[in-house]
Amino acid sequence: MQFTELKLIDPLLRAVRAEGYDTPTPIQEQAIPPVLNGRDLIGCAQTGTGKTAAFALPILQRLNAAPTNTRQIRVLVLTPTRELAAQIGDSFATYGRHLPLKHTVVFGGVGQSPQEAALRRGVDILVATPGRLLDLMQQGIIRLTGIEIFVLDEADRMLDMGFIHDVRRVVAALPKRRQTLLFSATMPKEIQDLAQNILINPVHVEVTPQATTVEKIDQHLFYVEHKDKRYLLEHLLQDREAQRVLIFTRTKHGANKVVKQLGDARIVAEAIHGNKSQTARERALLNFRNGVIRVLVATDIAARGLDVEGITHVINYDLPNIPESYVHRIGRTARAGAEGIAYSFCAEDERPYLRDIEKMIRLKVPVVREHPYISPLGAQHPGSARQQPAPRPPRPQSQSRPHGQNGVSNGSNGNGGRSRNRRRNRTNTTNRADYRA
Repeated sequence: MQFTELKLIDPLLRAVRAEGYDTPTPIQEQAIPPVLNGRDLIGCAQTGTGKTAAFALPILQRLNAAPTNTRQIRVLVLTPTRELAAQIGDSFATYGRHLPLKHTVVFGGVGQSPQEAALRRGVDILVATPGRLLDLMQQGIIRLTGIEIFVLDEADRMLDMGFIHDVRRVVAALPKRRQTLLFSATMPKEIQDLAQNILINPVHVEVTPQATTVEKIDQHLFYVEHKDKRYLLEHLLQDREAQRVLIFTRTKHGANKVVKQLGDARIVAEAIHGNKSQTARERALLNFRNGVIRVLVATDIAARGLDVEGITHVINYDLPNIPESYVHRIGRTARAGAEGIAYSFCAEDERPYLRDIEKMIRLKVPVVREHPYISPLGAQHPGSARQQPAPRPPRPQSQSRPHGQNGVSNGSNGNGGRSRNRRRNRTNTTNRADYRA
């Protein structure tokens, strides 16, 4: 099927063609027709499947078909994170470039004045995160009485982040007569209950089985002790095929720590998490997207909705304690049908997390049994009893290591190992002007 078969108007088709798209993704093919017909819809799909265009394109067409002179907001898209809100706003701008429709994005972490000014000028489409939206509603700056279409995106993550009560408050302020679209990667019971309350006779669209891994992702498991994770990470980052790498940690502190440790090894990386300012997060994402840095370290919440093309590797520095998060994480490296590689580090105390993950995805993640930092747990793994772990390579002298692209050392001895003696005798002689931590 081609986009031309979905009965989209010419201004939208021109915008789609300008982006280089001819064939809709499965979620777009299944969701666009019922949304165009005004039906409520439940879409079970992960980010990276093209779901933003699946609702943005028909919404733009419906608004254009029924122009109005009112200054009321006609469409509300509610999303859990600032990054995802900004990306959805960009999509409306991209696909609606040939239409006389206005949109704006509101979220916390930045000044309110520019957002307030945009709202006062009048917008058709509002993309918002729950906290800032409720603040502006309480101040009387936003009224939702004119909403014709409501989109609840990433509903399961709204639940995970504790926003479900905020969502209910927003829904209570919406007109009863409206079209509602709900998208979620998984459908826990509380989201199913919410859907029953806010949707009327919805069309169900599910493009992949719930909570399953993307088949094209090449997954690998590394058994490693906590104290050696940093050295294994440096070792893996020497692979020149690892051109754009997203690393996940469980905590904000852990993300900052990994960035600092990589900086000590002269590998440029930046972090995104909830304690970073919006400006810092946007700058890190832009640097990652534009190739200024090749390594981005993130927490699950900060990376939710992150959609960057060309991510070659996802590395689970810490295994997630929620198995569904594993699926969301590794899916960042298989966008729009591309292939990708996912590495997961597993220490002794993370084995319960691994069991939960493998139970959910219904497969055993293949174990890498030969690497310089294999833990005793890995050496005892079934099938590896007769294999000896490779010797740990000596740590190169940092002062003699030439710098590679994006601040990555190309160490002449071809390894990223770190000896224990060097770890104990680390000095502060590294020239920090040579990299950005």
